[in-house]
Amino acid sequence: MDLDIAIRQDKLIATEENANEAKIEKWERSNRMSVMIMKRSIPEAFRDSITEDSNAKKFLEDVQQFFAKNEKAEASNLLRKLVSMRYKGKGNIREHIMEMSHLASKLKALKLELSEDLLVHLILISLPTHSGQFKVSYNTLKDTWSLNELISHCVQEEERL
Repeated sequence: MDLDIAIRQDKLIATEENANEAKIEKWERSNRMSVMIMKRSIPEAFRDSITEDSNAKKFLEDVQQFFAKNEKAEASNLLRKLVSMRYKGKGNIREHIMEMSHLASKLKALKLELSEDLLVHLILISLPTHSGQFKVSYNTLKDTWSLNELISHCVQEEERL
């Protein structure tokens, strides 16, 4: 049906060299239909917030700007979630650690990189109080653990308990 012509191509203007009215009418029909379909697809609560535009391409750009992600807010939410995570003793400790590691990798994608040492400490903080002896034994070691070593030791501790 060529509904996407108005989005793929810029508006055609009739000139002496380009007197092809059929292509111009096709573009204008595509543009009208595209704008109408997009407006009907947007929930009514948002329609008034988006500027009225008769050009489909411009309308899409306005919608994109209106719904653009705020990376700082997303990073803040991920960091808050990471810091407040607690292992409640239910489920697999490995899954808990992997979930925290996944949040850290999402933060890294938003250019907020946490060192592996900091992540290890955050994970240790998230462990329940009955893991106190385990935390003390880590703190008394001279070496630091990598994330994989922490997972290994936590799984062993979980099996021991």
